[in-house]
Amino acid sequence: MFSDRTHWKLTRNRLTEALDEVRKSGARVLDLTISNPTRAGLRYDEPLILQALASPQAMDYDPQPKGLLAAREAVAAYYRQEHEVPGLDPEQLVLTPSTSEGYSFVFRLLCNPGDELLVPIPSYPLFEFLADLQDVTLVPYPLIYDHGWQIDVPSLPKVVTERTRGVVVVHPNNPTGSYVHPEERESLNRFCREHGLALIADEVFLDYVHDRSRQRSFASNQDVLTFSLSGVSKISALPQMKVAWIATSGPAAAVEPAQARLEIIADTYLSMNAPIQWATPTLLDQRKSIQHQLLDRVLGNLAELDRQLARQQSCRRLTVEGGWYAVMRVPVVQTDEELAVALLCRKSVLVHPGHFYDFPSDGYLVLSLITARDDFREGVMRLLEAVGA
Repeated sequence: MFSDRTHWKLTRNRLTEALDEVRKSGARVLDLTISNPTRAGLRYDEPLILQALASPQAMDYDPQPKGLLAAREAVAAYYRQEHEVPGLDPEQLVLTPSTSEGYSFVFRLLCNPGDELLVPIPSYPLFEFLADLQDVTLVPYPLIYDHGWQIDVPSLPKVVTERTRGVVVVHPNNPTGSYVHPEERESLNRFCREHGLALIADEVFLDYVHDRSRQRSFASNQDVLTFSLSGVSKISALPQMKVAWIATSGPAAAVEPAQARLEIIADTYLSMNAPIQWATPTLLDQRKSIQHQLLDRVLGNLAELDRQLARQQSCRRLTVEGGWYAVMRVPVVQTDEELAVALLCRKSVLVHPGHFYDFPSDGYLVLSLITARDDFREGVMRLLEAVGA
C-alpha cells in the first residue's frame, strides 16, 4: 500500500522511550539537547513581531512564485549588510517556508530518480529523509578531525560517479560547528567544475561565529552553480514563522536556466503565505537583538563547559567555530546510545549520542549550547560525574 520511499523504521528508539519513562516518574530532566530558541528564555520584541503579522496588505492575493518582492528585497539587504554580498539581486532569491522545502526544490531541480548527492558526515540527520522523499541517493564524504574539523577533500574524487549531481556543504556544520575554510571552498569549486556539479550550501547557522567575526556566504560564490539556503529560523531565532529561501549564484549560463526552473517549481506549490511575507523585513530585523543574546548564551555555556572539563582528564571537547552545539569526546566503555540512556535514567540529563549525527565510532556526545545557563552547568556536572565514575 505504501511507497518504498517511506519505508522507514517507525519504532521509537531506546533514548526516546527512556525519556518518556523518566518524565512519567516526575523527575525534572536537564535537557542539554534543546534546539528550540523560543523556549530558551530569550527576550523577543513580541508587540513588534505580532504587529508585523497584521499588515492590511496581506488581504490582497498576489501570487508571486519567487515570493513577494518586498520580502526578497529584505533578504537581499540582509546579505549586503551582514555578509558583503552587494551583487545579490532579489530575482536570484526564491522564498520557501523552510530550508527543508528549499532542499526539496533543489533536489528536484538537479536530480532524476536514483541520482546522487555528496553529503558530509558527521552532520544533522535531516538529509536522509529529504533524499528518500525525492528519490535521491546520498553518498557520504567525511569530515576529519585533526586540531579542528576539515573536509576530507581527497576523498571526493573517490566517491563521485556519473550519477553525481552536486555536493552539499553545511557552513557551519551541525553539530561540529566547523566552517568551510577558503582553501576548502577553492577545492570544492575546482572539483565541481571538473565534474559538472552544483554546490548546495546550508548556511542556517552562518551568523553565529564564536569569535564574532563575519564568515563569507556562499551566496557570493560565482565559480560554479551554487544554491545557498537559510532562513529566519536561526538568523532571527523564529522557527515558527516559517520564512526561508534559496539564493542562486554562479556563472550566468548556469544561473539563468536554474532560476527559470526553480520559479516553475515554486509556482507549482505557492507555499508562502501573505502575512509572513509582508512581515519578513521586521522578522529579519529581529536578528540585531536576538543574535547577541544567543551568542552570549553560547559563549557563556562553552566557557562553563571548559571550566568543568579542566578539572578532570577523562573527557574533552572538540574545537568548535560557530553554531549552537559542542561535541564531547568521552571514554568508550559502552555505545553512545547506551551512555545517553544511562545518563538520562541515572542523572536525569538528556544529551544526544554521536551516532545520531553519524559519527564514525562511539565516544561522542553532542550538547546544545543554548540551554539555560543554570541547567547547562548542573547538567554538565552530572554528566562528568557519571562518565568519570
